[in-house]
Amino acid sequence: MSNIEEVKARGAHVIAIGDATDRDLPEKVDDFIAIPKTDYLLTPLLYAVPLQLFAYYIADHKGTDVDQPRNLAKSVTVE
Repeated sequence: MSNIEEVKARGAHVIAIGDATDRDLPEKVDDFIAIPKTDYLLTPLLYAVPLQLFAYYIADHKGTDVDQPRNLAKSVTVE
């Protein structure tokens, strides 16, 4: 929580993703993405989808080609 307060003090807009039952986190951030509480084995799957959508729409908003990311050829080798 102190990291959130530090970046907010520097003027950052803080977006967090967390458990829907969390009461403290939504009060400390500007925007909160609530994920339903579920079995701990399913939690990574539930968190991954909104984060991927978030990254997609941010890239799209910035005008980045989401289908041809920069430096893709350097990190992916097709055989």
